[in-house]
Amino acid sequence: MTETRTPLPEHVDVVVVGAGLSGVGAGYRLQTEVGDRDYLILEAREALGGTWDLFSYPGIRSDSDMFTLGYQFRPWTDEKSIADGPTILRYIQDTAAETGVDAHIRYGTKVVAADFRTDEARWHLTLERDGEQVSMTCGFLYSCAGYYDYENTYTPDLPGLDEFAGTVVHPQFWPADLDHAGKRVVVIGSGATAVTLVPSMVRDDEASGVGRAAHVTMLQRSPTWISAVPSRDPKADWLRDHLPAGLAHTLVRGKNIAFGTAFYQFCQRYPSRARKLLLGLTTKVLGDEQMVADHFTPSYDPWDQRLCAAPGADFFKAIKSGDAEVVTDTIETFVPEGVRLSSGRVLEADVVVTATGLQLLAFGGIEPHVDGERVPLSEQFVWQGAMMTGVPNFAVCIGYTNASWTLRADLSHRLVCKVLSWMGRHDLAAVEPAPDRDLAERPLLDLAAGYVQRSIDAFPRQGDSGPWRVRQNYVLDSLTTMRANLRRDLRTTAHADLPAGADAGAHDERVAV
Repeated sequence: MTETRTPLPEHVDVVVVGAGLSGVGAGYRLQTEVGDRDYLILEAREALGGTWDLFSYPGIRSDSDMFTLGYQFRPWTDEKSIADGPTILRYIQDTAAETGVDAHIRYGTKVVAADFRTDEARWHLTLERDGEQVSMTCGFLYSCAGYYDYENTYTPDLPGLDEFAGTVVHPQFWPADLDHAGKRVVVIGSGATAVTLVPSMVRDDEASGVGRAAHVTMLQRSPTWISAVPSRDPKADWLRDHLPAGLAHTLVRGKNIAFGTAFYQFCQRYPSRARKLLLGLTTKVLGDEQMVADHFTPSYDPWDQRLCAAPGADFFKAIKSGDAEVVTDTIETFVPEGVRLSSGRVLEADVVVTATGLQLLAFGGIEPHVDGERVPLSEQFVWQGAMMTGVPNFAVCIGYTNASWTLRADLSHRLVCKVLSWMGRHDLAAVEPAPDRDLAERPLLDLAAGYVQRSIDAFPRQGDSGPWRVRQNYVLDSLTTMRANLRRDLRTTAHADLPAGADAGAHDERVAV
């Protein structure tokens, strides 16, 4: 940037890492629930929005309804329940501007190192800004950067890829000038991104002016659970027409939370019945039992991996129309004209999209240190889905895998605020979760998906019960998280216990944020 950046203060009470959907929500909660604490949101990129600003592939949209993916404190008023990426980005931007959170964001500022000094009860942060390294301190560090690696993709070994004469793209880095109109496209993968891309590329995109592809083939090694869902919510529309916006939003949000929770529990408890239900719905849409058997019957049970949504059945309609197809096979090698499969068939292509998944990255790449020593994350346990053993004054925002990310995120924001308020009332300089018993170790994210299994060993663990269990149940979490027993579960350090003058003058060092 050529313009002069707002200077960073030497010290703030709270630093939030990431100005995406979670970071903006965290900022709102901090300023409304612990207004006596100053905070900054540090964003490595030059824009807010996180995922919704970074990803620009055709058709990018939510895979959760916006009444639950949106903020509890700001009603979702757009027509569609499943919204496109640009609409979600505007919602985040408007929320940040209307609440004043945007004034607390510092762009182009990447946290590259974080060391908690126990004798000061402060985080010493090393930041990259405009090609230089600068430093600042904070009392509490809150990572809202998600758990994906946004700079590196996952691409499996694709034999002969260099022989392909066409264009190869990854959805994470979609070229702005790519024109797929009239071209043959092969999308490798069967996850949410592929299910979004296929119907989007076979219809005209009025916003970008890009025409439809001649044909799109989704190439999958094995089927994924895909469920048609309504693009709009008729009950929500009725409530919004007859009730004040805030009340309607609360009622629709509650309805959707209840349905989502109940359906997930149904799938977990009665997998055979869930399989029959989903396969029946897919067969009804496609009208072809053999196609469903061949390409839409996964080997795993529903919700062992995240369920893909097809709003308005758009994915199935694209298949049924003949504009797109699904092929279940493995790649033998790429050839100049496309992809040769193990069956011998060649999928001719002008464009190949490697929708093969993302990579996980703990805490946006920040490796927490305490007194100069790196904390081994895989040996730590997460408390209340937010704070971590071995690391004082630190929290991480981890959303749900079976429901809207924001539901869990907002509980984490409110828990952080509760902890900060409690620290203030008791004149505490530092807190750190500490179990009172040995914990049985479980993976932090309990999903069978490949992107999880590839990297989960580098993450902290969850325990087997109580506040050490990262549950996938918003109803239970909403009843228990804010009732967390801080006195029992947190090891504390009082200001009076610090070396004399260790944190004196912290407030005097601040400049306006």
